[in-house]
Amino acid sequence: MNRTTTGILSALVAAAVIVGCSRSTSPVYPVQPPAGPQATVITASGDIAAKVAEFRTLIGDPANGATVGQQPAGRREVSWDGATARPFNNRNDFPPDFFNTVATVGLIYEGAAFRNDSLLFAEINPTYANEFKAFTPKVMFSAIGANVINVRFQVAGAATPAAVSGFGAVMADVDLDNTATIELFDKDGKSLGRFAAPRRSDANGLSFVGAKYDAAIVASVRITCGNGALGAGVNDVTSGGLLDLVVIDNVIYGEPSAF
Repeated sequence: MNRTTTGILSALVAAAVIVGCSRSTSPVYPVQPPAGPQATVITASGDIAAKVAEFRTLIGDPANGATVGQQPAGRREVSWDGATARPFNNRNDFPPDFFNTVATVGLIYEGAAFRNDSLLFAEINPTYANEFKAFTPKVMFSAIGANVINVRFQVAGAATPAAVSGFGAVMADVDLDNTATIELFDKDGKSLGRFAAPRRSDANGLSFVGAKYDAAIVASVRITCGNGALGAGVNDVTSGGLLDLVVIDNVIYGEPSAF
């Protein structure tokens, strides 16, 4: 092998190493597959009310509330503030199927213990009282022992698997880029795209991210809340900690339709 050939091979190997490192250590968000359905994405931070309203309109009217059964159009929303949820406030045993058996809006949680909190999570860690502010007062929601919330959809008030046209989430206290995301999946478990909520832009600390498709193809969603789980000895980066701790408030999604 001559020197020229050796030099070319060395350069190719070096290039391959560089490309491999960039893919594994420098992910780009939001992640949108190069092929397949494309989403309309809405994000906001700071005063997010107008963009949340825009997403509601994009998902569609009417607001179907807890009406049982598949509706021909419209959207559903969970704000955590309803009276029927209050017996579970500030406990770590919020029922995963509550939002399709008690409040019949077609949403099921999986994979972790959950907490519906009206005290800014201060009972878990007093520093959290200064971290989180609600979008619709005064209850917010978090997984316990994890920073990932998985949801799937059913026809409202039934056990029938369903899909929605889009999903959006209000997030509280996103301090770092690309730590708070929603990833949407079709009924076969294929990722449709992952989208990041922007970091907070003011002291109120609210962010929003939502994605909408032209058809009801979203069967489940993975919500990643920052890069760490809430805990008694775990402080947010703004309170001297090492992690970006994030909780969620309202979630908004299209009418669940059977598939």
